[in-house]
Amino acid sequence: MAALNVRGTVRVPGDKSISHRALMLGALAEGESSVRGILDSADVRSTRSVLNALGADIPELGSVTTIAGGGLKGLRASGSALDCGNSGTTARLLAGLVAGNDFTSRFVGDDSLSRRPMKRVAEPLTYMGARCEFDRDDGLPMTVHGAGLRSIDWETGSSSAQVKSAILLAGLTSGVKVRVTEKRRSRDHTERMLRAMGVDVENDGTQVCLRPARRLAPLDMDIPADPSSAAYFAALCTVARNGVLDLPEVCLNPTRSGFVEALSRMGGDIEVISASFSGEESTGTLRVRSAELTGIEITEEEVPALIDELPLLACVAAAAGVELVVTGAQELRAKESDRIATVVSNLRSVGAQAEEHPDGLRVWGGRRTLGGSVDPRGDHRIAMAFGILGAATGNRITVESRECVGVSYPAFWTDLSRVAA
Repeated sequence: MAALNVRGTVRVPGDKSISHRALMLGALAEGESSVRGILDSADVRSTRSVLNALGADIPELGSVTTIAGGGLKGLRASGSALDCGNSGTTARLLAGLVAGNDFTSRFVGDDSLSRRPMKRVAEPLTYMGARCEFDRDDGLPMTVHGAGLRSIDWETGSSSAQVKSAILLAGLTSGVKVRVTEKRRSRDHTERMLRAMGVDVENDGTQVCLRPARRLAPLDMDIPADPSSAAYFAALCTVARNGVLDLPEVCLNPTRSGFVEALSRMGGDIEVISASFSGEESTGTLRVRSAELTGIEITEEEVPALIDELPLLACVAAAAGVELVVTGAQELRAKESDRIATVVSNLRSVGAQAEEHPDGLRVWGGRRTLGGSVDPRGDHRIAMAFGILGAATGNRITVESRECVGVSYPAFWTDLSRVAA
């Protein structure tokens, strides 16, 4: 195994979840919003495109993006289908946003998105009074007939920030009170941003309550660095032979801290060396040092806070030659790919020991030479995770369809080459 040295600073792109929400809520605000550092990626461009098709005024994404808000009822019916590309956040959140408007919207997406479940959003929207139609059993295309909605007190039975946010946005645009109770607390970026814009939103553990608002104040915020993107370089530095790496301005939202906590439990050395606060979100610089790792188990209670980083954690375990057991993560099967099957099959293809479980996976075995070809099945998280595995081990791992990282981190391969040189 080649000795990898990692040093320097990587400022990863703006947070994808927050970028989506800044565009959506900025379009509903009264007045002009100024958003700095928004993520310019395929998924976020899908949200911009759909909002503009609905009558919003959002220019090309840049270092500063100015959004001319049209108010809570400022959107209009689109003359064409709303193409969400590969973005589940775009489809699910905007379904909630348009449900409270008196017009019809048809959502479409690429082949991958069209296979992902949408009835989890349609069900509460239908209960509120909207009408949702599917061309087939589940997934896109989906047509949402908006209406005057009624209040709802909904138990999701799961932990999905997208379902929760769709209900909150439906309540916001229709002017009714909504309450959502989750099995476990999911990402709370929507609630935080709404509060920053003057909306009465109360979080009480796994329950969120939104009360009717007459207007949204415009946004003036800096988008923090995406912790899911930062996780790749934190992982790389941790398993390097020698490494000290700074990751500035990373979002430190506690609902997104699961990967850092898991890596620390494994023996990782991660320190927050500065902190600040913007738009209800805390940020800080992560300083990561190389470390010797041990195995851990990830349980269902921990999954919501690191759902996107679980493929990476599996690759960390394979690189370090330690055991990882993940349970309660069946949600991974409904992502851009079936991430349980995709991770396990690709780990085996490069020579790692891994097995698939119905709700998770297991990786085990000592350090070994790894090499071969990886098919991420068009999934950006899988491609980046195995890119890190290849760089960390110094072995020849070829990732196919590398361009799929453009969904969330277009410059990933460039940054990886610079840090791992």
